[in-house]
Amino acid sequence: MATLSKKQQRVTRHKRVRAKIKGTTERPRLAVFRSNRFVYAQLIDDSKGVTIAAASSKDMKGGIREVARKVGSTIGSAAKAKGISAAVFDRGGFSYAGTIKELAEGAREGGLAF
Repeated sequence: MATLSKKQQRVTRHKRVRAKIKGTTERPRLAVFRSNRFVYAQLIDDSKGVTIAAASSKDMKGGIREVARKVGSTIGSAAKAKGISAAVFDRGGFSYAGTIKELAEGAREGGLAF
């Protein structure tokens, strides 16, 4: 059996997680993606197939963890402005540590519960 690359392993984990969670209008899915340089977050309503709000670290300065917390608080305040107080967290196959954890904590500080 061929060994899978790290990216293929992450995609497999993400598919397994996505089979179990769905975002609704009342409780959208907070999808997270992390690259080597940037962090992205989206609030997605899977029932309609639309993105409600999005945030990224492209215009932010600082270390990746500090920037991830800022992205989390940005998406949390954007959700609050749209009248959303709860979401389903989709870590995108990444482990819940480091950058992903900081983003989640920032979103909680911004007013989003999950």
